[in-house]
Amino acid sequence: MATISRYSRQIVFPDIGPAGQERLNSSYAVVIGCGALGTVIASGLVRAGVGKVRIVDRDFIEYHNLQRQILFDEDDIKDNLPKAVAAERRLRKINSSIEIEGIVSDVNHTNIEKLVEGADVIVDGLDNFEARLLINDVSLKHNIPWIYGGAVGSTGMTMNIIPHKTACYRCLMPEKGTGGRTLTCDTAGVVNAAPWVIASLETVEAIKILLGSPDVNTNLITVDVWSYDFRSLEIPRKDNCLACAGKYEFLDGKLSTKTTSLCGQNAVQVLSSGSFALTLKELSERLKPLGDVSYSDFMLQFSTGDQEMIIFPDGRAVVKNTHDESYARGLYAKYVGA
Repeated sequence: MATISRYSRQIVFPDIGPAGQERLNSSYAVVIGCGALGTVIASGLVRAGVGKVRIVDRDFIEYHNLQRQILFDEDDIKDNLPKAVAAERRLRKINSSIEIEGIVSDVNHTNIEKLVEGADVIVDGLDNFEARLLINDVSLKHNIPWIYGGAVGSTGMTMNIIPHKTACYRCLMPEKGTGGRTLTCDTAGVVNAAPWVIASLETVEAIKILLGSPDVNTNLITVDVWSYDFRSLEIPRKDNCLACAGKYEFLDGKLSTKTTSLCGQNAVQVLSSGSFALTLKELSERLKPLGDVSYSDFMLQFSTGDQEMIIFPDGRAVVKNTHDESYARGLYAKYVGA
């Protein structure tokens, strides 16, 4: 009776019904990334009664997150909680009848297969391309559907990747690297409604996939919440897509961003996996509102708070004041973008 009462409003929806609710209750979803997208997705899946929800994120909560990340509050920041831990605590209070697991981890090619083992669907709450390409590889290799989503400024997009049936994420991406050209929430800002809309679309697609619905979307959906533009674009599979052909270069670690802790310098060197498409002058203009920037023909120096980076024309960077390679990769993705 308690289960029927909790989910009664979606059970009466004809495309779910009692049998569909039972199917959701026995399903397992992994949400990778618990920011603006991931908090909405995780909340939606937990409230819908997906039987097991695993949330994976490496970061801690900051004040600027509260503008758009709906599971967190100021007390979480005072308690210095990781996002995955705070999300798990909040979601357990929302639905104690299902299994909720928050994992504090940097997703990379050495651990992603274990993190998604047994999942029925993977949902993207990330903010960088490389991690998505890694999810794409593990999805295709293990035949687990995944849902891509991203948002920056007032725009966002989402697409379902059904292994070996739809185009994959690598089919969607350009052949040449976009290092430096990719905008992020830190460099372009974000209207909070943009990730909320995209995350809501991701959530309903995850539910449809878990139900085995014939109505699963196979197009790329793009949204601009400021201009109120909504589009659906058909994305064909690429004949020469290496991932679709079974070559998992990101999962194998061949194309992952390389980091090296620099002995005696309290710094980490980051080598990007893609080509660097910006000039240092262009990058300096993007970073100028965020901190102190100076550049020459040979390097760009950027600092904000305790964070200090030196970026070279080929995209290589040195992140100072840390030995944490995961943290350095995160800063690189945040400020350089790819």
